[in-house]
Amino acid sequence: MLLAREVHDPGVGFVTLTRVAVSPDLQIARVYYTQMGDEKARRETKKALDRATPFLRRGIGARLRLRRVPELMFHFDESVEKQDRIEKILIDLQHERDERRAATDDVPGAPDESKGSKP
Repeated sequence: MLLAREVHDPGVGFVTLTRVAVSPDLQIARVYYTQMGDEKARRETKKALDRATPFLRRGIGARLRLRRVPELMFHFDESVEKQDRIEKILIDLQHERDERRAATDDVPGAPDESKGSKP
C-alpha cells in the first residue's frame, strides 16, 4: 500500500511486488518486484525505487515497532519472466502435437496414436 499510494515518483510506474526475503536478524529486506516493459523501463524503475527507499523505510518504521528498520534492497524478479517463457514453450509443443495428430488423422491407413496402436 505504501508503495502504491504514497510514492509519487513517475519512474516507479506499475510495479508488482512478488516476495520479500528478510534476513534472520531483520537487518536486510530483499524486495523482489516485476513489471511490464523492456530493459530500459526496468533500469528506470530500479532507479526510482532506489530514490524512494529512504521514504519507504521511514513509512515502514512508522508502521512497525522494530528497533531498527531493515535496509531495503530491490531486485527484479526474473522468475515470472522465466515462468512465462516455459509456459509459452509448453503451449507451442501442444500446438505442434495437435497439428501432427491432425495431419496423421487425414492420412488413410495411418495408425491412430490416440488409441495406442502398435506398429
